[in-house]
Amino acid sequence: MADTPMTDDPRALLDLAVDLVREAGELTLRWFRRPDLDVERKRDGTPVTEADKAAEHQLRAAIADRFPDDTIVGEEEATRAGTSGRSWIIDPIDGTKAFTRGVPLYSNLLAVDDEHGPLIGVINLPALGQTVYAARGLGCFVDGQPAHVSSSGALADAYVSSSSYSHWDDGALLRVKHAGCALRTWGDGYGYALVATGAIEAMVDPIVSWWDVAPMPVILAEAGGTFTDFAGASDPTTGSAVASGGIDHDELLALLAPPSP
Repeated sequence: MADTPMTDDPRALLDLAVDLVREAGELTLRWFRRPDLDVERKRDGTPVTEADKAAEHQLRAAIADRFPDDTIVGEEEATRAGTSGRSWIIDPIDGTKAFTRGVPLYSNLLAVDDEHGPLIGVINLPALGQTVYAARGLGCFVDGQPAHVSSSGALADAYVSSSSYSHWDDGALLRVKHAGCALRTWGDGYGYALVATGAIEAMVDPIVSWWDVAPMPVILAEAGGTFTDFAGASDPTTGSAVASGGIDHDELLALLAPPSP
């Protein structure tokens, strides 16, 4: 990729973000399905690999070189504080567990926030050769083509996915099931990409980190969908996430919430 000068133009910034994440995705493929892949455990017990560390390091270096005054937040390294008011949020491999098992549904995530909120979001799926991305006011795209959420309309016909049902409240799981939803586990960033492109109607994660879902608010908004936490706030930092398209978002949130005493 040719060197790109610093820019405040959202379209140029989106193009740059997509290029950087695709390059990071290509880097992770060097380790994908390698029999000698070394899997470490972080303090919280979650896995991390050399691919995670290398991809984040590459992204951080490329961003810092072009935007030295921007903040950089990532999963594997400490926050680099900036002064510009703009932040880049990195998840170098979202779905590391899938990555370590050779499942091709892992993703590389990058988001840019400014003083007005989420500006850019990118979900790159390197093993599938697909990228979903959006910028505020510019639309959502999948590999250059406009992306839109489903137009299904009925919760009873909806496909609802999650990164894991292990973290679900049992009552919420049964309420969603009994509402007629088809439950699937196309998880992590891939699940949100499916919502944004209209393949499924909802993605639900009771427990997430900021970098897991930082790209999702702008991607879902620009694709015509909705992104909130379980309380209905459009905030990716609160630790839960619900993305939907083509269904009543509030109706889904009501099924996920504990019944009133």
